[in-house]
Amino acid sequence: MGYEADLKLFIDGVWKSGEGRDAHTVIDPVTGSGIAEVPYATAADLEEAIAASGRAWPEWRSTDVEKRSAILHKTASLLRERVDHIGAILTQEQGKILAEAKLEVLGSAQLFDWYAEEVKRDYGRTLVRPAGQLSRVIRQPVGPTATFSPWNFPIYLLAKKVAASLAAGCTVISRPPHETPGCATELFRALHDAGIPAGVAQLVHGDANLISTTLIASPVIRKVSFTGSTNVGKHLMRLAADSMTRITMELGGHAPVLIFDDCDLEKTLDMVVPQKFRNAGQVCVSPTRFYVQSGIYDAFLKGFAERTAKVKTGNGLDADTKMGPLANGRRPDAVGALIEDARAKGARVLAGGEKGDQGFFFQPTLLADVPNSADIMNDEPFGPVAVTRAFDTFDEAIEQANRLPFGLAAFAFTENGRRANLIGDLVESGMVGINTFAISVADAPFGGVKDSGFGSEGGKEGLESYQVVKAIHQA
Repeated sequence: MGYEADLKLFIDGVWKSGEGRDAHTVIDPVTGSGIAEVPYATAADLEEAIAASGRAWPEWRSTDVEKRSAILHKTASLLRERVDHIGAILTQEQGKILAEAKLEVLGSAQLFDWYAEEVKRDYGRTLVRPAGQLSRVIRQPVGPTATFSPWNFPIYLLAKKVAASLAAGCTVISRPPHETPGCATELFRALHDAGIPAGVAQLVHGDANLISTTLIASPVIRKVSFTGSTNVGKHLMRLAADSMTRITMELGGHAPVLIFDDCDLEKTLDMVVPQKFRNAGQVCVSPTRFYVQSGIYDAFLKGFAERTAKVKTGNGLDADTKMGPLANGRRPDAVGALIEDARAKGARVLAGGEKGDQGFFFQPTLLADVPNSADIMNDEPFGPVAVTRAFDTFDEAIEQANRLPFGLAAFAFTENGRRANLIGDLVESGMVGINTFAISVADAPFGGVKDSGFGSEGGKEGLESYQVVKAIHQA
């Protein structure tokens, strides 16, 4: 299957490429070789996009909500019609298996449908006042926005930002990662084909520093949404401070998983192992730090290792592949270095632990008895590595779960209802999954605390993040 993405910029309703622009090579992570060239936006392109976004906003915010919703629904329909084509592009760019890629495209369509309807329920409220007086609170679109999304879920996380922004009545300029420009381009092609007006939604590939500094510094841009590493997020926050630009930050995590001895162990293992190696562990909420109660620790390790050995790696386009390569050439070396550090500090490698022979592959890996001094216990591996250690008491498990400055997602497996309630209250995390990993859904907020960022995407909270609150008092 050949790579069939038509890589272009989308500025002010026009597709652009070539014309003397620099280009970046798109790499196939299976082979490590180039498969296409993506054009990079120039400074002039960015200024054109900013001007178009500012010009288009008044008309878009005034567009009837039913008309806005119809465009979002049509976009969702086109994504579903094109799921095979877009899914194949995503797999070839990013490496995840085709089944996961298609689900991501369908999940993106669901976001457009959900926000198309949710904006119709944006009612505001009226305050109690004496007769003849009126006080009301309304939400209005914040204005032109800029989004920056990562390569691990390149179309879903882009859709989560774009769908909410457009539903709220904002215009949007999006910069996707250079690793995965094709599936992002297809999302904007669906918007274009659905009838989005010129300047309302724009796509600019290119240099992250040039694009971020230009967009954030512009007085036209009123809101920035970023998903990525904590370090980059803090850098963008400093830029936003100078322009007083509103920001939403969904940053890194290092998800703990608390496994209690009253869980259904076989059922739990059948859930956690596929989830750990989904997208080769390149998931910001991937279960990573497994804390297992001492009485079942050995049985847990045995079952986890047996299942890990059966995870078939290969080209994500092959039907029998269960895990594809990592997304770029930096990741295998980074993951390998963390494993070697853990091994040197006393961890045991029970499965995997090595790079593949070609491309950006890394074996599904299980580490046991990992000390807190190991780097991998403190730095998110963002790869196919599960790290484990035993605990004895409930208080110890909570202490370990909350030990790090991250707080994006946490998980626990227990059949004790009171314990489950306490876990939900005591774990410092923006999202907690108890006997489930289904925490990223269209109608629920997604976001973290502490160094994992602030603000939410998804749910009504995601719509509200693209709005400002106004109180109107009339006597």
